[in-house]
Amino acid sequence: MFSKILIANRGEIAVRVIKTCRRLGIKTVVVYSDADAGSLAVEMADETVHIGASPANQSYLVADKIIAACKQTGAQAVHPGFGFLSENAGFAQRCADEGIVFIGPNPGAISAMGDKIESKKFAQAAGVSCVPGHIGEIADTAEAVKISEEIGYPVMIKASAGGGGKGIRVAWTRKDVEEGFPAVRAEAKASFGDDRIFIEKFIESPRHIEIQVLGDKHGNVVHLFERECSIQRRNQKVIEEAPSPLLDEATRNAMGAQAVALAKAVNYDSAGTVEFVAGQDKSFFFLEMNTRLQVEHPVTELITGLDLVEQMIRSAYGEKMAFGQSDLSINGWAIESRIYAEDPYRKFLPSIGRLVRYDPPAEGEKDGYKVRNDAGVREGDEISMFYDPMISKLCTWAPTRLAAIDGMGRALEDFHIEGLGQNIPFLAAVMDEERFRSGALATSYIKDEFPDGFNGTTPTAVQLDILTAVGAAMQRVYATRARSYESGLIGEARDEWVVAIGDTRRRVKVGGEDGAVAVELLDEGRTLFLTDIDWRPGKPVFKAVLNGLAFTVQAAPAAEGFTIRHRAAKTRVLVLTPRSAELHDKLPEKQAADTSKLVLSPMPGLVVSMDVTAGQQVREGEVVCVLEAMKMQNIIRAERDGVVKAVNAKGGDPVAADEVLVEFA
Repeated sequence: MFSKILIANRGEIAVRVIKTCRRLGIKTVVVYSDADAGSLAVEMADETVHIGASPANQSYLVADKIIAACKQTGAQAVHPGFGFLSENAGFAQRCADEGIVFIGPNPGAISAMGDKIESKKFAQAAGVSCVPGHIGEIADTAEAVKISEEIGYPVMIKASAGGGGKGIRVAWTRKDVEEGFPAVRAEAKASFGDDRIFIEKFIESPRHIEIQVLGDKHGNVVHLFERECSIQRRNQKVIEEAPSPLLDEATRNAMGAQAVALAKAVNYDSAGTVEFVAGQDKSFFFLEMNTRLQVEHPVTELITGLDLVEQMIRSAYGEKMAFGQSDLSINGWAIESRIYAEDPYRKFLPSIGRLVRYDPPAEGEKDGYKVRNDAGVREGDEISMFYDPMISKLCTWAPTRLAAIDGMGRALEDFHIEGLGQNIPFLAAVMDEERFRSGALATSYIKDEFPDGFNGTTPTAVQLDILTAVGAAMQRVYATRARSYESGLIGEARDEWVVAIGDTRRRVKVGGEDGAVAVELLDEGRTLFLTDIDWRPGKPVFKAVLNGLAFTVQAAPAAEGFTIRHRAAKTRVLVLTPRSAELHDKLPEKQAADTSKLVLSPMPGLVVSMDVTAGQQVREGEVVCVLEAMKMQNIIRAERDGVVKAVNAKGGDPVAADEVLVEFA
């Protein structure tokens, strides 16, 4: 077995590979850029090598630097993780030429299947059913428009070397192609160092199902069943699960057999994924093959009991696979939620900054489910604008799908992050949605269910009880503490209050001791019993059991009352005296500031281009500027007609969130 492996990647996948190598007794080397100098992966590795500036094209994408680091440290093999150089056949061949083992498929397999254009040519020649499209490179925007109109809208513009949801756009009109083609090309160049683009028909309301394959250097290939990745936003996977709620055994076997046949045809000898677009009728078409480890591989590991990183290492070393297809079976159900640094309340725009608090749920066995959290960060780390905004991958496993979903809901409750925007409330909302729970999925799911964006959810009856009880319990503690600090106060503290949540008013009577509180709902004739309370003033998380239901909320004092969030239901909770409640209802509503004449930066980032000038007449929908953050280009459009009064930024300028970019007269 190898004695030392270099990991040519960063973040959670670098940490993930280190953990397997430690278990196998293999020493690790991690390369790092300026931005990752203090990262968890750098801390965990046995050796580290600095390889350049923060932009990936000056560090992680420079093959010469990776090869030099291998030679400097004596690493016998390199694991590329995913992204960066993981699907670069030239890099894999370079490793072979230098006597370094590439822990991934052979260069020939990468060339045949890793390139999105070449893989479709190969699949067509092999008689595999493919999505209709133009299989070939496209020279410029004019040719892209011509091809798109021949195929028929909608079409998907995709980077040949793409992955991770980057370098991809859906175009519904000619204008979409004219704007989307150069944007995709720029993203592809920045993310993968390869700006080749192809176009294919976009199939509406499909499901995204992929088959995990595994091969060795002795001609053996098996499939490890499927993953459903239909919950996507901007073609970026958000929630994955294994197995798929769509497939029956016959369809699963057919897809698996086709995936294995494709892998064998190119002598595939590592972990890889054959992706399919599937109809609700269980029909399916070959989409592409990812010749690397997938981000969502943990759900496959949870239902099969295999360590895919270990299997990749053993295959690369030349070991024969220790099992066959008949030895594999599906055990239970697994869900993965990608925790991203993005603000779901602001159209999921990237949110960079420091993790002031990072407190994930404890891993391991719970009451009926299991938790796993793959992360490359810890409290105090910074999420940089230079890389993907993923914070961690939270997974749950249970014997059944609904139990795994319920476990994920509880795990998301227990996940606490402060310092930047994150999508935990949105993920929790999906777990509670009946459509998701029923398994009626499609890649349009988020657009269908959240057509106006995400604004949280209205508290359910159970959540209203939780918010009421928590607010009353917190107020009781603060009131008791205040009395203990003031002289001359005699008698018992007040126990009757009015809890105000939105337009709801509930008269309550609060009693009990530390760790257990009874909240009597005076107008409803019932009592909420809080037990096992784990909270004190200053603690941002309130854990307890309400009438037998365990829960966790994020809770903090606000300018008035408390801000409390349970899953996707976030609200201000006021606990008032009866007289204060009467007066409070007479207060006028606070008016929001008028920003209708301003174009604000929706996120911190870099201005790629400023497309308007002072005095220019602009129509609604016209491009105002283009911003780049986390390797993604975002087109900012005018929200109304108007004349530009002032332009406050230019191409190349860094900007902060909510910075005024353009003012209208």
